[in-house]
Amino acid sequence: MFKSFCIVLMLLVFGVSAYAAEAAPGAETSGTTTETLAKKLQNPVAALISIPLQNNFEYKLGAEGKGFRYTSKLQPVIPARINDDWNFISRPIVPYIHQRDVIGNTKQEGFGDIELELFLSPNDAGPGGIIWGVGPILLFPTAESKELGSQKYGIGPNFCVLKQKGPWTIGILANHLVSYAGNAGRKDVSATYLQPFFAHTTKKGFTVSVSSESTYDWKASDRPWTIPVIGTLSQVLPFFKEYASISLGGIYYAQAPTSGPKWGIRATITLLLPE
Repeated sequence: MFKSFCIVLMLLVFGVSAYAAEAAPGAETSGTTTETLAKKLQNPVAALISIPLQNNFEYKLGAEGKGFRYTSKLQPVIPARINDDWNFISRPIVPYIHQRDVIGNTKQEGFGDIELELFLSPNDAGPGGIIWGVGPILLFPTAESKELGSQKYGIGPNFCVLKQKGPWTIGILANHLVSYAGNAGRKDVSATYLQPFFAHTTKKGFTVSVSSESTYDWKASDRPWTIPVIGTLSQVLPFFKEYASISLGGIYYAQAPTSGPKWGIRATITLLLPE
């Protein structure tokens, strides 16, 4: 389960070496490109094909606080130009989970439920530099075991709004999922997701960001909020003939359900495919 994390570290070493060679004196074009890509990467509705592999290591789960969970999320962003004014962006989120001592002294491993986020977004920023996207979010019961998913189909509204000015990016992505079909014996899904984000990007493509991926479970009888605070450092680097972003961050759970995690680590590698 630590294989992906080791791959990220090896690519980081390789990428830094490649970046040092690429960013030789006078290589202004490379610096400008990495800055542009790094800023687009902070925009969930940017017209940029990206393929992130996100690795999350969470600790102190379960009733006794001894549990561990590793979640690998493949979440490609696939934009399609409708016309000169509008883009259609799809973002599937495919999780693979390994956890132990989260539910008693048992262990589970396999794919979780897949979510599909869809956005319709203007090609250009609006008045005041506001960038936005709106569409549905869909939930599919693809989990390999009942402990790893809801066994429910869900749907709901999904939107994103942000502004980028100079090196700064500030915005929020939010959605609300409600189940409409699935296993009648399982708890219905009604969850609000809020992802505020704030980032600073340098001209060399280095980004410092703070965000949250908070969820409010409207069906929970106790402690409905899950509120992680996520701090991340990332760098866009030349990667063969393309670019990649390497990031590493920490997660502190300001609030979580009784059996939820207390802290975690996130490592992500993202392949970027600019037009």
